[in-house]
Amino acid sequence: MPELSKDVVALLQYLLPGFLVAWVFYGLTSHQKPSQFERVVQALIFSLAVRVLVFVERLVLEFIGQWKTLSPWDSEADLACSLLSAIALGVLIAYTINTDRFHTILRNKGLSTRSSHPSEWCGTLSECARYVVLHLKDDRRLYGWPKVWPSDPEKGHFFITVPSWIDADGNDHPLATIEGLLINVADVKWVEFLNKPENT
Repeated sequence: MPELSKDVVALLQYLLPGFLVAWVFYGLTSHQKPSQFERVVQALIFSLAVRVLVFVERLVLEFIGQWKTLSPWDSEADLACSLLSAIALGVLIAYTINTDRFHTILRNKGLSTRSSHPSEWCGTLSECARYVVLHLKDDRRLYGWPKVWPSDPEKGHFFITVPSWIDADGNDHPLATIEGLLINVADVKWVEFLNKPENT
């Protein structure tokens, strides 16, 4: 196996905080990982953001150090701040995306009509917390609470708790002894969201 050059190692060290931000972000959101090239571009952007954060943290700590010294700023302190800042930035971005905060502000200002969710599927299931009826391809209907749903409308499973089968006359048949059902999304034709009760 050929040895890595010093330039490649230095580039990887520079990009490591950016890759860590992306790793945390994709671990906490429903967004699909992009292509390898796009991931490297994201890592560059995130690494730049982390470097700016570390620069600001160093200025603040050096200012505080005029009165109370914790330890000198060296390569270990720089590395520790880079890693902690990368994790914090990844969590902050994931929180902002999952709660749709940033795009809500943009929509309210008329600057965008987009959502931060990766698709209408994820956005609707995230924001419409209510009971659903799954219409299956074999014409059966399942009522219940979607505790878990797939991030991809083509693959994955629903975990439906408090399940009931609904017959052709619209009568409920609760499955009282079952905690929940795991339903393959490939078996679902469409999802019906029920109105919220008046008292919620």
